[in-house]
Amino acid sequence: MPESQSTTCVPRHVAIIMDGNGRWARKRALPRHAGHRSGVKSVRETVEIAAQRGVSYLTLFAFSSENWRRPADEVRKLMGLFIDALRREVDDLHRNNVRLQFIGAREQLDTRLLDKITAAEERTADNDGLHLIVAVAYGGRWDIVEAARRIGERAAAGEIDPADIGEDMLAAELQLADVPDPDLLIRTGGEHRISNFLLWNLAYAELWFCDVLWPDFRQREFDQALDFYAQRQRRYGHTGDQREAVKC
Repeated sequence: MPESQSTTCVPRHVAIIMDGNGRWARKRALPRHAGHRSGVKSVRETVEIAAQRGVSYLTLFAFSSENWRRPADEVRKLMGLFIDALRREVDDLHRNNVRLQFIGAREQLDTRLLDKITAAEERTADNDGLHLIVAVAYGGRWDIVEAARRIGERAAAGEIDPADIGEDMLAAELQLADVPDPDLLIRTGGEHRISNFLLWNLAYAELWFCDVLWPDFRQREFDQALDFYAQRQRRYGHTGDQREAVKC
């Protein structure tokens, strides 16, 4: 790769909203499922590039809480695609020292898929390379509500004083409790919104949007996002002068 700022200032955690599979298929007069299947290739390449570039955590938005509203046949095929992908990819991920984790409402998932997810997590749990997190049946509002409910139950049981509830306590109950917040959010497909993804965790993330549909997302686009991130000055409420020595 040509020398660029992305080689010297790499985000520790990258989150991606993988948008555009359906539109990619429609442009080619193909069924939507063909777009989802083609998108798996982009996932594979993106994981490889993230590991090569030194990204420590990569979180992919694979299926949202709202996606259950899609036609039943599309949802069924998507769940089947997840199972097939796990069957094909886990061996390679494990050989490449990738740790795999899933976040989301697992109780909503089919037993076959849940079994594959559990097996994949257990097999890769001791790997210390790229930490790959896949969000399935996940919604940011759901995540915060579930965290608040658990804290409320502890308060009602007298285990904690409500006056002690703060940001750290709530963050510790979220799906990404043991993971640093994303530094960079990438969204493909031309839309400029975060679509109920990691609402709490993205509070200070840099946001990079591109028009490329997810099945066409490749190294070029990933490196463009990293270069964008390298140019950012992350202030966290400080002034620009205070943060001048820290660009990203």
